[in-house]
Amino acid sequence: MTAPKKRAAILISGRGSNMMSLVEAARRPDFPAEIVVVISNRPDAAGLDWAKAQGIPALAMDHKLYESRAHFEGQIQSVLTASRVDLVCLAGFMRIMTPAFVDAWRDRMLNIHPSLLPAFTGLDTHARAIASGVKFTGCTVHLVRPDMDDGPILGQAVVPILNTDTASTLAQRVLAAEHRLYPKILELFAAGLVTVDGNKSSTISDVNGEWTRFSPQV
Repeated sequence: MTAPKKRAAILISGRGSNMMSLVEAARRPDFPAEIVVVISNRPDAAGLDWAKAQGIPALAMDHKLYESRAHFEGQIQSVLTASRVDLVCLAGFMRIMTPAFVDAWRDRMLNIHPSLLPAFTGLDTHARAIASGVKFTGCTVHLVRPDMDDGPILGQAVVPILNTDTASTLAQRVLAAEHRLYPKILELFAAGLVTVDGNKSSTISDVNGEWTRFSPQV
């Protein structure tokens, strides 16, 4: 008997390009997850209109309208519960969650970050990578923990930094890597092919194979 698909929610704050890559991947009949709801903390997020056009329930929940982070997260939790969500995927969601919310979704909430964690946590990752003189950067999919950009690393894709790179050109190539990495990791995770032990994870499939080391064309 085929296992039921995991029901996934995607949280966004903007155009949602990583959301789009996850939705497109989930169209495959054999993909082990389905996207059942999209939530944005910004009502003007372009990704909401795109999700609605795909027939996916998409909700704007403006964080500025709630009296506290806990209140805001409580309303998000109500939507996740009503949608019978199994997994939460953060895709450019520009809000720091409270430890209580993170703990409630421990080992069930994924995030993608545009650097090779633990290097360059936070913002302005591409400019900082170039300024540091490192020769490679990339992106990381990890499970969320209370500390920002922390948690078990599920997979990484490596992108070389070119001598001619600016923060903008590097960002474009890293984003192309994100669009390949995130769907692959969600596929493995939703299929139960990832084990987590403390702050480490391992997969049956080799997600760190040759396909994760590339310089996508822009």
